Amino acid sequence: MSSILHKAKIGSKPGGRPPAAVELAPEGVLAAALPGQGQPPVYAFQPLPAGALVPSIDEPNLHAAEAVAAAIRSTLGQVSPRTRAVTLVLPDTVIRVFMLDFDSLPGKASEAYPVLRFRLRKMVPFDVEHAGLSYQVLAEDKTECKVLAAILPGPILAEYEAAVRTAGYEPGAVLSSSLAALEAIDSMEAVLEANLSGLALTTSIINGQDLLLYRTLDLPSDPALRLQEVQRGIAVACAYFEDKLGAWPGRLHFSGNHGAGIDSAEEFARYVGDPELTVVDLTPAPDTGLATALRSASIAGVTGALAGTR
Repeated sequence: MSSILHKAKIGSKPGGRPPAAVELAPEGVLAAALPGQGQPPVYAFQPLPAGALVPSIDEPNLHAAEAVAAAIRSTLGQVSPRTRAVTLVLPDTVIRVFMLDFDSLPGKASEAYPVLRFRLRKMVPFDVEHAGLSYQVLAEDKTECKVLAAILPGPILAEYEAAVRTAGYEPGAVLSSSLAALEAIDSMEAVLEANLSGLALTTSIINGQDLLLYRTLDLPSDPALRLQEVQRGIAVACAYFEDKLGAWPGRLHFSGNHGAGIDSAEEFARYVGDPELTVVDLTPAPDTGLATALRSASIAGVTGALAGTR
């Protein structure tokens, strides 16, 4: 599992990820690729049969592995990636993301990983020693080191990577949907972002080179309880934004997929019901014929995954 963020404004060097990405979700597979330097991404989407992919950290996720591999092969074939390596974007609910503070962290990755695994051992409900783990130093001085770490169960990572290889490609970097979507933000100003799926809401705050908040909430299936949880989650994120930055956010960048039942920023604004919050699409749908084929699948994750490609 390679590094989780590569955008320069987050504090790392560009050029580390492949020029193609594929996002796997219960609703379907979304692929994107850069045809060449300076050219916009091309996209392709294929729905999955109900129950083929069920995100979980406790049980196998791919209940129809051949169907998932076929969808990966089909969508990537349509976008014609320039390499066999692709960035793999996974549901937020299978990757745990933490911002950790240390007095210091070893500069060598081989020495830093044991330190991180030791810290995370009591923070996740799965085997840390054999888990997929990636990290990035967000800020560091003589007295403090702030680290962004992403971890997921080893068997779950192996399951998704096997599907990519069965499709004839090689998994490169691995990101959660929301971490990938954050890469699509091209702003050095503070930004509040919400990523809604059929299973979870993730709220994030990014400020220049710093990630201030990353919070994933599992959502109930009951529509009324779900609405309350989403509204509460957005309210908490806005309050945190105001507390940390001294001003109400005013604007919320939205990304989501059709599993959420909300297809646009306008719908999400009505859903949240906060008149003081302007909701905008994090990444608008492309103005191409593929927009119809994409249906309501958000392109934020795969678009962000292409930021800083090699």
